[in-house]
Amino acid sequence: MVSHGNVTLPATGHYNCPAANTNLPPFMPAEACTTLTAILQGGPFPYSQDGVVFGNYEGLLPQEPRGYYHEYTVPTPDASNRGTRRIITGGTPPTLFYYTDDHYRSFKPFQVNR
Repeated sequence: MVSHGNVTLPATGHYNCPAANTNLPPFMPAEACTTLTAILQGGPFPYSQDGVVFGNYEGLLPQEPRGYYHEYTVPTPDASNRGTRRIITGGTPPTLFYYTDDHYRSFKPFQVNR
């Protein structure tokens, strides 16, 4: 096991999101792996809104020029709509990653192995 701050992750090569060659933090649901994999592969995406510019109108993410952030849906099982879970990326190609499960009221950064 390898320690990263207060989270202990499996040693390199044993990822909880192997398709993206990375470990997702415990606060993210398993469905985020599918979304992250699609992001890193450039699609396809299940929702037409996936990949659109995220405006950061809440001002909770660092201020960047319009078009810097993009949003992607993390499916919610049994939801009748897109739900409230999203991955927000920053940069093209993405270098920053954030997760929200409350429809943009809060954001948690996470790392992706590249």
